[in-house]
Amino acid sequence: MSKWFYWNTALFFMVIVQVVTHFTFPTLSLPIIFGFIGFLFFLFNWTRNAVFSTIRNIDNRKTKIKLANLSKKVMPFHRYTGTTALVFIMMHVFFIVNWYGFSFNNIKMIFGLLAFINLIFMVLTGWWRLVKPTGKLRRIHLRLGISLFILITLHVLF
Repeated sequence: MSKWFYWNTALFFMVIVQVVTHFTFPTLSLPIIFGFIGFLFFLFNWTRNAVFSTIRNIDNRKTKIKLANLSKKVMPFHRYTGTTALVFIMMHVFFIVNWYGFSFNNIKMIFGLLAFINLIFMVLTGWWRLVKPTGKLRRIHLRLGISLFILITLHVLF
């Protein structure tokens, strides 16, 4: 199993803890709901990275074929899942800024803003790969995914 499965699981549980320990729990506020749903869509897409990493690193041919077939079934929905994540995160951002305002002094908001900008570029490069698939664009898309994972982790931690 890829190290990304472990990182994804750790981030998933960190987000669950943040949601459950939020002051509005169990009746969660709209920003928390939209942020959590957007995160789930992102994590669903990002888990494909873990699957591809496992395919590259595992020796068992049968397991490689199973994972490749599973990934092939999910691939047609990848762009739409990422775009849906962006829509939910946009609603999250709207409610946060509308209810609390924006402050450059709040480190959580800074990491959230950076993650939001990163997500926009990630979705754009994902759709652009449909129009003009290149290796350079694939690497940019992957690096944006890694940086988005890190930014989301920092957003959750602070």
